[in-house]
Amino acid sequence: MIQPDSRPLAFINVSKELEAALIEIGGALPAWDVAGSHLADATLERYQARMESVPLIKETSATLCNELTREGGGYAVLRLGSIAKALGTDDDRFLRLATAFAAEVAVPFSPFPRWPLWKDIGVKTDKDPGKSSGIGYNAFHMDLVNATRPPDYTTLLCIRRDPLGGGPSILSDAHAAVGRGPESSRALLAESAYHYGTFFDLHGVGHEYKPFPILDDSRPGKGFVRFTAKMLERSELGQAHANAARELAEELVRGQVSFMLQPGDYLIVNQRRFLHGREALHSGQEAVPVADRRLLLQMLLRAPTGASSAA
Repeated sequence: MIQPDSRPLAFINVSKELEAALIEIGGALPAWDVAGSHLADATLERYQARMESVPLIKETSATLCNELTREGGGYAVLRLGSIAKALGTDDDRFLRLATAFAAEVAVPFSPFPRWPLWKDIGVKTDKDPGKSSGIGYNAFHMDLVNATRPPDYTTLLCIRRDPLGGGPSILSDAHAAVGRGPESSRALLAESAYHYGTFFDLHGVGHEYKPFPILDDSRPGKGFVRFTAKMLERSELGQAHANAARELAEELVRGQVSFMLQPGDYLIVNQRRFLHGREALHSGQEAVPVADRRLLLQMLLRAPTGASSAA
């Protein structure tokens, strides 16, 4: 485990007593329904009612929300490994419980009509190595950087880790990285001079934002830091703006935390605070059977109306 940042890692362990209660309700949670792009209100209400029926859940949920929104916070990892083993990951029972936990924070949704609520992020050796499903280094980024309403939270549920031992997750406090840079760079990052990616067949995330500023809000520590390291290579940027973004990329790496997700770990990232990525998987992935390769499931969250994931 690598941790250049001096802050303790935000891992949340679940007590044995709470594990037993969650295993019991996990087998009884109903299948979810989606209305448009979001988890249906009726499903949300059922899940929240089941979770509230477990008195021990309140403290864990409060700890989770605090880690995601407190000053200096912005991510958390729920350790649900024992629950995953008990419920199994071959059907939706464990996913329903993870969805119910996510609903304690915000509203689960999928902006991709062609994909389910939970999107598979497996390992494909023929893909661009820098993509989430590739085998190489997946540099710091926020999801849907070019949408006017990006997801407030991105989440990753670990089903299988890389059996060869690679692919630790990396996170970095985006606002802290911006604050360490020179004022001249911050001024450039606040200009609408950046663009990246395509925008097609998406629901619930607003419109395409092109060009966009990296600093979404002029107030220090507020708003999104709309950054993806891929735009340094795949977008045409003026030299000054490219240099400012490159300096930010270096600060993100300098301040990163790194850890290996274990099966059952549920990582939730506040996109207004932290950017995420992944170190390269271990070499030799071609020899690993597809069914044994690293597998994460991703789900996105929208803060409820009237609430905010920002400080």
